[in-house]
Amino acid sequence: MKIASIDIGTNAIKSKIFKTTPASIEFIQGIRSPIRLGSDVFNEGSLSTAKLDQVIETIREYEKVFKENSISHYKIVATSAFRDTSNSENARRYIETAINHPLNVISGLEEAKLIRFHPKSNTGKNKIFVDLGGGSTEFFIRNEKDTIIRSFQLGAVRNMLQKDNREEWQRLEEWLESIKPKKKLIGIGGNIRSFLNAHESKEMSLNEFKNKVKKLSKLSTKEKIKKYSFSPDRADVIDHALDIFQFISEHLGVQKIASTKWGISDSIAIKLFHELYSSKVTIS
Repeated sequence: MKIASIDIGTNAIKSKIFKTTPASIEFIQGIRSPIRLGSDVFNEGSLSTAKLDQVIETIREYEKVFKENSISHYKIVATSAFRDTSNSENARRYIETAINHPLNVISGLEEAKLIRFHPKSNTGKNKIFVDLGGGSTEFFIRNEKDTIIRSFQLGAVRNMLQKDNREEWQRLEEWLESIKPKKKLIGIGGNIRSFLNAHESKEMSLNEFKNKVKKLSKLSTKEKIKKYSFSPDRADVIDHALDIFQFISEHLGVQKIASTKWGISDSIAIKLFHELYSSKVTIS
């Protein structure tokens, strides 16, 4: 049986399709649509009907792919942009009515908790998972005795539009100073993944990361697209995402920075998998 997920983010909408058996789940296909909901939310305070219609059109296109793959089980989740928009409830109902399918707007902590489905979330106490999106940043730390999750309203699109809040930066700094230093940061999201891929690296030392971030920041958006083949909606926000990663890494004394192909859309699908099957999962 095939299942799917849709992640309605602040900078893009993403979907992933998986092949499943009662004991395993395997990634098949991914789709990404660059729809920047954050430009409405952070500049105007709410999502416009035109932007919501774009979301509906995109979901319908994904549903055509689902139908071609005989997929009847899929989940749709919305994150920061839908949390922050002043018309969140009306926007959710508007989309649900149009597509005749539930849309779950999750909190920042719920988003952070989804990181637990990452296949390596249980290994190693000296690492921290950081999911940096367009509107928010989530943290996941697995210790011997407990799990720590946090969410902050700091993200690549929000910061690019200068809608970040000084008090939120202070809250993040205070929290980072309250936890033990971590040797390794595993970044989740397209910006850190694209940055490391552009430099043909699976991971970097903090010093190497800072040097390459500095060089990248000197390039214009057009130069970033030409040199690294970044998409336009990646090239204009990547500096802001990397600045946040650097801030976090410096405060935690991180030695290595890595990325993962895993994203919220994977976690949504894994969660759905657990709801559909009761047996133990093998991720491949």
